[in-house]
Amino acid sequence: MRGRTIKLSASRRLVGDLMRFSIGVPRVTVQRQMNLRPLLAARDGPDSRPSWTVLFLKGYALLSQEIPELRRAYIKLPWPQLYEYPASVASIAHEREHDGERVVLLSTIKGPEQRSITELGTLIRSARSLPVLEIKEFRRSLELARAPAPVRWLLMWLGLNIGRKRARYFGTFQLSVYSGLGAESLNPLSPLTTLFNYGPIGEDGSVTVRIHYDHRVMDGANVARALERFERILNGEVTDEVKSLVQRGAATIMTSVGPSK
Repeated sequence: MRGRTIKLSASRRLVGDLMRFSIGVPRVTVQRQMNLRPLLAARDGPDSRPSWTVLFLKGYALLSQEIPELRRAYIKLPWPQLYEYPASVASIAHEREHDGERVVLLSTIKGPEQRSITELGTLIRSARSLPVLEIKEFRRSLELARAPAPVRWLLMWLGLNIGRKRARYFGTFQLSVYSGLGAESLNPLSPLTTLFNYGPIGEDGSVTVRIHYDHRVMDGANVARALERFERILNGEVTDEVKSLVQRGAATIMTSVGPSK
């Protein structure tokens, strides 16, 4: 059967290069069935609600602040060793339209644990709505993808194995979810130490959350304990911040309406 050849676009070359460096990571998955009923109740209101992506991102950033292993990376220069970062850099996968095709591009947020839920929401909405070439990380990645393969591979290898550069260009952890489409990824690949994702949120607040981790950096028991703590952070600190947002929103509405007469 005669078919047709399709030239690889810059975005497809970019995905291929990321997989080239991800496939060699000894990745293991630990999952936990969580109940986020307190967070679900706090988020449920008449006003615009923060997205689940933002809430999980803030929670995981707070978790990484507590657990240094989540801020470590296995690097090979100048010799194999672990490199620990003082703060997290989140890498978030976005599906965007570019040059007539749907592509996956990564944006980064430095120090998400220090940012409010509102600020994180604004940054994520910008990455999802601004023209692709106006986002610095998207533009830089697409430019790199147009370089000859040996040049791309060398630059990516150096970026992943020089400790000070790795977090800047790739991040310390990655978030990639399809729960909004009613699906979840069981075996995602990433060159980073951890990638976390979650499935659809049930009406009772139940959800499956997974951390896919580099076994060279940490062990499964550490990750299992981290997931338990993650659930408590989501139902604790993150829920409290959402409640505060709702209260401030209600106060703003009352102020704008003015006292009844």
